[in-house]
Amino acid sequence: MSKNPKLSKGKEILITVGVAAVMSLSVLVTQSGLVFAQSSNFQGGSPQVSQTPDMANIRILFPAGVRSSWHSHTWGQLLMIEEGIGLHQIRGRIIEEFYPGEPFWTPAGVEHWHGAHPEVDAHQLTIYEGDVEWLDPVTDEQYHGVRTRPMSRSSR
Repeated sequence: MSKNPKLSKGKEILITVGVAAVMSLSVLVTQSGLVFAQSSNFQGGSPQVSQTPDMANIRILFPAGVRSSWHSHTWGQLLMIEEGIGLHQIRGRIIEEFYPGEPFWTPAGVEHWHGAHPEVDAHQLTIYEGDVEWLDPVTDEQYHGVRTRPMSRSSR
């Protein structure tokens, strides 16, 4: 890059400082607008966000007919079907069908399995913390048992 012979060293410095000031001011205005927008999304105080390295959030695609083995979680597990039809069963209870947008909670220490409907894939979001204790496989007889839709979710 060649220097412009018409500009003196002092003018170059003045222009550089001016450009830096304008850029700094634009960043400050942009960032303060962002902070203002974020803080205006909450009323009555500021929420506190906490992250934990022990929490897993996983998206799993269960092809039709695929299911987990029986298992339990030390903290519990929150599941939600994002696409398709999901199945969930707590040991000793009837199999429940879940559709997109329907979350369900399995408490800590409760033996259960979950997976896809025999004819429809299920894309599942799972959130859990702690350890998973894997147990015996779900047999075909168990998997093809009687299914129901939970009454509180029967809007379809």
